Amino acid sequence: MYYFTADEHYGHINILKYCNRQFKDVSRMDNELIKNHNSLVKENDTVFHLGDFTLKNAEIADQYISRLNGKHIFLKGSHDNWNKDLPYILEFKDGDTHIVMCHYAMRVWPRAHYGSIQLYGHSHGKLEPIGKQYDVGVDNNDYRPVSLDKILKRLNS
Repeated sequence: MYYFTADEHYGHINILKYCNRQFKDVSRMDNELIKNHNSLVKENDTVFHLGDFTLKNAEIADQYISRLNGKHIFLKGSHDNWNKDLPYILEFKDGDTHIVMCHYAMRVWPRAHYGSIQLYGHSHGKLEPIGKQYDVGVDNNDYRPVSLDKILKRLNS
């Protein structure tokens, strides 16, 4: 199973006020995000993190990753200095579904005229999608990753 998420902002205290997240403190936010993630994602599932995983360093990022179920693929966001080698864009194909992923929403993207979908974060649920786009950020998805099946059902309804 494939899951997608973005904008977790693990360990980022200011995200609580910036995004009006309803957690008493950053520790509770982190624990709730991890609990929600693990309630959906199984060990053999693949999770694409589309940026802004954490502002912290690589050692702390690894501590968060070790608590999360699944196999993880990361893209670079605006707050991912913990890994300088992350790609900004990634294309992925599942069956006939071509997916273009980036932390940022795009006006146009590869194969859009052939029905590809574009997944993004960064906007924390405040940007209206264009065409076959979906904001996979946690603020837009009840603080949890979203499955490819759920995304396809939404985009095709």
